[in-house]
Amino acid sequence: MTDTKNSLYVISYHSPIGTIEICGTDEYITAVHFKDNQVILSNNVPEILKRCARQLDEYFNHQRRDFDLPLKLKGSEFQLLVWKELQRIPFGITQSYSEIARLINNPRAVRAVGGANHANPIVIIIPCHRVIGADGRLVGYGGGLWRKKWLLEHEGLTQI
Repeated sequence: MTDTKNSLYVISYHSPIGTIEICGTDEYITAVHFKDNQVILSNNVPEILKRCARQLDEYFNHQRRDFDLPLKLKGSEFQLLVWKELQRIPFGITQSYSEIARLINNPRAVRAVGGANHANPIVIIIPCHRVIGADGRLVGYGGGLWRKKWLLEHEGLTQI
């Protein structure tokens, strides 16, 4: 008998800002990231990946502000703490790297927060695009600053 609980599946989601690769198991989403090259798709993908794609579709169609998906994150204790804090940033709101550092009770860890933000394995759902520089500038987004700007404008932020 094959153990499918530990199998990793991959699907592509075609968003208005490029192809997004969704990875996961039968139970969890493990990665969501932009892909500039061809994605190899799994056969017989589990419902959880299809649900993730539907929720992304709802987000891009202005029908969803919050995601409701089981996530399985791998990272350092610090990264996990930062990613948890990122999930608390509401739709249409931004916070600075220094604000995140302060919120996790480590105000001197601004650069480390930036590193954890950059290592975020689940874009959009863990909204690292909502983190900006202390002066309000768009800085540091692995998917490209043009995507960050698009996502923030999509969420109603026009003063960026």
